[in-house]
Amino acid sequence: MDAIILQILNGLDKGSAYALIALGLTLIFGTLGVVNFAHGALFMLGAFCAVTLNRLLTLSFETIDETKTDFLGNPMKVKTPYVEAWFGPETGAAIIDWAVPLSILFAIPIMIAIGFAMERGLIKHFYKRPHADQILVTFGLAIVLQELIKLFFGANPIPTPAPDIFRGSFDFGVLLGFDPNVIIYPYWRMVYFLFAMVIIGGVFAFLQFTTFGMVVRAGMADRETVGLLGIDIDKRFTFMFGLAAAVAGLAGVMYAPINSPNYHMGMDFLVLSFVVVVVGGMGSLPGAVLAGFLLGILESFASMTWVKDIVPGIDQIIIYLVAIIILLTRPRGLMGRKGVMED
Repeated sequence: MDAIILQILNGLDKGSAYALIALGLTLIFGTLGVVNFAHGALFMLGAFCAVTLNRLLTLSFETIDETKTDFLGNPMKVKTPYVEAWFGPETGAAIIDWAVPLSILFAIPIMIAIGFAMERGLIKHFYKRPHADQILVTFGLAIVLQELIKLFFGANPIPTPAPDIFRGSFDFGVLLGFDPNVIIYPYWRMVYFLFAMVIIGGVFAFLQFTTFGMVVRAGMADRETVGLLGIDIDKRFTFMFGLAAAVAGLAGVMYAPINSPNYHMGMDFLVLSFVVVVVGGMGSLPGAVLAGFLLGILESFASMTWVKDIVPGIDQIIIYLVAIIILLTRPRGLMGRKGVMED
């Protein structure tokens, strides 16, 4: 039982990432009808927003510290971050320590602006083109963004630590009546799961309970009729593209302490996230979220040692295997809508 609970917990953080990326993919496909293969790159850009802010906050200047000397007896040069000089040592150190959560505020306007630029500058020209053309152009854009990140940040992963208060692990098993140190789970992974729940809940609440969201849902169901009512649905859909970019970016920001950002992390999640979208059902937001968590947990169970001993390499193919089974039995996915991607 303790092994089962631990694998469920391990699957939740990766499932959260799958669900957030798939949610953004589904928002774009459901509103604009575009298969966006650059969405994984948006996840990567979000992670590098955290890297960028961390570097900005740690920019330093050198001063001479007369109280410290080197082995020759000369006063030593000491680097002092600008934020510590401006706000004081304690406040400045706290700001640097909380760089990743603060990156949320830093990333939101940047990711929305990138989403608007992508949609207005490139993707709007492919609305009426075949899905194959959309895949090719957005995949090419993803490669360009990936290489730009590699150019400016290098090819090596960049460690981006979580705040000190969230480092270490929580003895989850004690709460469930198990012996101490049986079910240990990192604090930040719990934070990531809760953060994903907030973002997913916020997106669904926005679509369900706001006038803007209701119009968007109506446009997703019948775009032509909404346009005939005098509503500029195109502008609203452009905003939804920016919102989807922000969701992917925030998923990347908070994932940075779990998996050190690198230039190919977007591609690593992209294919899996598309599998999640297809399994959940193209155009189905609840399906994308459900499939994201389901496949994340299944992947976690498949990575157990005894499972890999029985079926070597199962952890590498479990998601695709499940996708094949589901699509053979339910071609539209778990919660897919009739007519979507069937033309």
